[in-house]
Amino acid sequence: MRPGKINTPALTPGPGRLARRRSALIGGALALLFLGALAGCSRGGNSTATQITVAGSTSVTPFAEQLAEEFMRQHRGQQVNIQGIGSSAGIQATQPGAADIGMSSRALQTDELAELEPIVIALDALAVIVHPDNPVENLTLEQVRRVFAGEIANWRELGGPDAPITLVNREAGSGTRGAFEELVMGKGGPPLSYRAIRQGSNGSVRAVVEGDPVAIGYISLGVVSPQVRALRIDGVEASAANVSAGRYKLVRPFLFVTRRGGTPGPLATAYLEYVLGEEGQRSLAQAGLVPAPRKETRWKR
Repeated sequence: MRPGKINTPALTPGPGRLARRRSALIGGALALLFLGALAGCSRGGNSTATQITVAGSTSVTPFAEQLAEEFMRQHRGQQVNIQGIGSSAGIQATQPGAADIGMSSRALQTDELAELEPIVIALDALAVIVHPDNPVENLTLEQVRRVFAGEIANWRELGGPDAPITLVNREAGSGTRGAFEELVMGKGGPPLSYRAIRQGSNGSVRAVVEGDPVAIGYISLGVVSPQVRALRIDGVEASAANVSAGRYKLVRPFLFVTRRGGTPGPLATAYLEYVLGEEGQRSLAQAGLVPAPRKETRWKR
């Protein structure tokens, strides 16, 4: 079975983001060397591959790993290798075939869409998180934008304690960061503050906020834990129900990507069908994500 075409918004990079994309290319080049070796091991002259590599977004990684474990229990002797190397690096690894399937937590850029086909596996909300002891419970989207631009630097300005705000951001090349820039900072809006602490994964952002009562960061809704608290944005709680109802606005797609013009191998096809099938979608919903809209899941049996 061949995937249907999925239409997701194309994002055209602005001049202010070009430097960040160049930084991401360095990490992507290193990832390609590693993934190329791994892909060679899995495919090495074997016409019926028993291994595939799925690489990319660290936000998608824990969910892809969970699905891979479930899939492999049902397909003995088949190996699905999940590599969390970041959205941009995963996209770059998929283009030449070093990865069988890429993972991205941001929409594809126009040039990427020319070579890759995005498949929406679920919807995720970006949760803006603080320490549970922080008395602030709600911010407007404009306030969030100004905080991460560095224009608001003290919690007192937001109804909280008289204490400086510790900003926690994601690294350049992160799909989560790219989605936050598009959804919160806005096209042509202010850049993210350079004074922020930069972390390499959702888990590390969460850990910093857990340990700092005046910190603020953003992570995938699916990995929010009791050790942090998600703020309401414009009075709306970050929840799967509000995402489904269209009330919560900081929503992004979780994507698998494959190369255009080619057919994924049998194992990659089987894994994709499992992820987008009833069992895989139910597993993602139980993990806190919103199942992919039906119009986006043409691989469902």
